[in-house]
Amino acid sequence: MKVLALLALFAVVGARRLDYEPISIDYHETIGIPEASRIQQAEAAADFDGSRIVGGSAAGLGSNPWIAGLIVTLTDNRRSMCGSSLISNTRLVTAAHCWKTRSIQGRSITVVLASTKLFSGGTRRETNRIQVHGSYNQNNLNNDVAIITISSVSFNNNIRAVALPSGLLLNFNYAGERAVAAGYGRISDSSGGDNSLRQVALTVIENFECANIFGTSSVIHSTLCTSGVGRVGPCSGDSGGPLVFTFSGVRYLIGVTSFVSARGCQSGLPAGYARVTSFASWIRSRM
Repeated sequence: MKVLALLALFAVVGARRLDYEPISIDYHETIGIPEASRIQQAEAAADFDGSRIVGGSAAGLGSNPWIAGLIVTLTDNRRSMCGSSLISNTRLVTAAHCWKTRSIQGRSITVVLASTKLFSGGTRRETNRIQVHGSYNQNNLNNDVAIITISSVSFNNNIRAVALPSGLLLNFNYAGERAVAAGYGRISDSSGGDNSLRQVALTVIENFECANIFGTSSVIHSTLCTSGVGRVGPCSGDSGGPLVFTFSGVRYLIGVTSFVSARGCQSGLPAGYARVTSFASWIRSRM
């Protein structure tokens, strides 16, 4: 009888594992390339709809002066897009999958600062100096972080670096706290919105809550997740963008947008980020 009970328990555990939500893996093919094409065509038609973060509101450039759009030219000359965060005059943080996936890799990147549009305006820097974290896993997006190096930019009201966590904030897990995501992606799975950057306040959740949905292969200690309750959060094209927490009037980068459910960004499920506190030393050593 005990043997049968154990077998039944294993069967339940196995069934639960089969029910884990898949995450989007091949970003460029499924999201980045189509989204870059859509945005470029809309801008060229002078009808750029600026579709952004799901459930968010328009954000002026001065609200998120560290955010930078990325136009990624791939090795086959197609173009994809992502987001990133400026952390110094010459360095930005993005998701590793914005540069390299299982199927294709970037050849160069155009960094776009201080602009609501990707393909025109703003301050632009071309670079192929991208360093991907050595433990990045293309199959489950673990350690999904990379550093971009550009020629120096001057700070102003629309271009400014975001702070990295330090001191006590390095040991804080942020669960239950509110943080703001911003990005260049869609505002829904199927439609557009206005022509400004978008931002949305989200609640950070415990990793075990996120792992219960996506599994412990996708959600590890260096992952941070936000709740998708209300069908809000990052969406197609927001990869690599910032999740920012405000403490004592200073805004800190605590997450780099990494993944959402393969079912889409309006599924009501959590979103995953690279947890910046886990990579703070690695990032600082490359600034």
